[in-house]
Amino acid sequence: MTRSPALAVALVFAARLAAAQAPPRHPFTADDWAAMPSASAVAVSPDGDEILYVVMVGAPNGPSSRRWHLERPDGSGDRALELPAGFSPAGFTKDGASLYGTYEVNHAPQLAVFPLAGLGPGRTPSMTVMLPSGINAARLSPDGSRFLIVASPQPPDPMKDVRTVIEPDETSLYVVNADGTGGAWWCPALTQVNAAAWASDGASIAVASSTPKIGHHDVRSFVDVCQAGGARRVAEIANSINGIAWADGGRTLAFLSTTNSVVTPDHVWTVPASGGTPVDRTPALDGSAMALRGGAGGQVWVMVERGVQNEVDEFANGALTTAFRWPDGVVLGAPVTSDLASAARRVAVTVGDPSHSPDVAIVDGNAVRRITHEGDAGLGHVALGPVRVVKWTSKEGIALEGIATFPAGYEEGRKYPFLVLPHGGPESNDLLMLDAFSRIVAGLGYVVLQPQYRGSTGYGADFLQAIYQHFGDRAYRDVDSATDYAIAQGWADPNRLAMFGWSAGGFMTSWTVTETSRYKAAIEGAGITDWASFMWTSDVQQIDYDQRWPELDPQAFLQFSAVMQATKVTTPLLVLHGEADVRVPTYQGREYFEALLAHGKTTRMVTYPGSGHFPTRWEQRRDVFKEVADWLARYNP
Repeated sequence: MTRSPALAVALVFAARLAAAQAPPRHPFTADDWAAMPSASAVAVSPDGDEILYVVMVGAPNGPSSRRWHLERPDGSGDRALELPAGFSPAGFTKDGASLYGTYEVNHAPQLAVFPLAGLGPGRTPSMTVMLPSGINAARLSPDGSRFLIVASPQPPDPMKDVRTVIEPDETSLYVVNADGTGGAWWCPALTQVNAAAWASDGASIAVASSTPKIGHHDVRSFVDVCQAGGARRVAEIANSINGIAWADGGRTLAFLSTTNSVVTPDHVWTVPASGGTPVDRTPALDGSAMALRGGAGGQVWVMVERGVQNEVDEFANGALTTAFRWPDGVVLGAPVTSDLASAARRVAVTVGDPSHSPDVAIVDGNAVRRITHEGDAGLGHVALGPVRVVKWTSKEGIALEGIATFPAGYEEGRKYPFLVLPHGGPESNDLLMLDAFSRIVAGLGYVVLQPQYRGSTGYGADFLQAIYQHFGDRAYRDVDSATDYAIAQGWADPNRLAMFGWSAGGFMTSWTVTETSRYKAAIEGAGITDWASFMWTSDVQQIDYDQRWPELDPQAFLQFSAVMQATKVTTPLLVLHGEADVRVPTYQGREYFEALLAHGKTTRMVTYPGSGHFPTRWEQRRDVFKEVADWLARYNP
């Protein structure tokens, strides 16, 4: 059919009229972040015909809300689920007719099963398993006959409203039949479980455990095979481990471990299931293996970071083979499959890129196909600038990589206010996805650069190891070289430089302003400023920075403590911190702030009541970025 000229003109006119009536796009803000839904894959039904996923979205006040959906693999037939209050599904039962997950009972999460038929508010579970202190997680056995529950064997403290007893947390294994009968603690001597995986026969469980933080100044890890009759020690590792899975038809156990001093598992290791010496199967890995998970069908999936992107590899016959990747961004989290060995081999994943919020995708062979588009409508009203992966070499000859985010309407050759944004961790990295911090600051008209400094994952063991005992010099120089690079590229106005970081990035900010006055404004969130006291008071083991004993070698910890260098600071510094932060206790920011103020420095401190390491309430998150914007406008106009 051929259109008439008059019809063509009418269509063009209608399109122009619609464009003219559409609201103008605006820069990305904290309000856009709050309103932006993101989807994550949770489970696959036994027949492979339905994907369970959760949508997270912010709110004007309070924490994010969750919505649960079922979707077909072709992206059709989306079904929103109305769940009973307090129920968070984790998977499907053997027949696919019910969902299992955690269910809040008397303020404690318990294992519960709810039939899908007639699911809705007010419904009661068809099965509930009640443990004294609640549960952490549960997983169905490959034959669908049992649940493995990871939980604390300790009874709740009847005086918990009066006191808190400081002691190591305990985590053990509880196994119960799928109908809720026959429950018992398996291998009760294992009280520090951090990963567990069913064998294909449903009779054995591979268990990874480690020494607790409280009472230890080092890390030792253990691999056991647990059965109803007790545990059998398979291996002991003089470092940390992460994840565990049965491999090679159940003959070996695969897990992540390391030989590096920063105790960050980054290679794939195996040990015979009968016991023996663990072996590093990826000694020459040019990235970082950061997550490992076994499938009920015998697959072993490994998340491998390669710079600011990643891929999912399959581990078989002692080697890694690339299975799939998300070309324009990253895969977020391990692949999701059915718990059942007899189930269809459907694989779902969560994916993200710089222009879309996270969504659910299906794996077809080596290809990945997105099936949800939760955030697209809201982002259609937002003007996003370009994002580039950039590489440079520092003055020391260190090859570095980063992610540059530009303001909407960016013009080549024009100099912009600039902000360097070092990531937290530090044994972590920035990923090529929609980063709210970068986008919000870019929305203020800034060019933002996220440098992957030494100590970041994704660049091999030597790059990761380089940060050990050198966070305050090597990593600092790498981050500062990012600013040199931005100036050399003509992006950054050298008279309008700023810095912002949270957690380990907060340390980097607090330390940088003691070393240079080039930044006109700086913001540190939840940063470490006093290393000697931090080592003992964080809620998790922190010897990844330095395994020396602070009381025996205090100078080693004072040398990179910003609070000891407060007199050198000339940059106006904003300090932000959650009042209930146990990862980096609030006194770390308070001590530095008071020292700066007493020395007549320009500083301000804002804390957030009830907030942990980063606020979860959206009114507090909005205020974080209001404080950031106000500080930048005042001191780096």
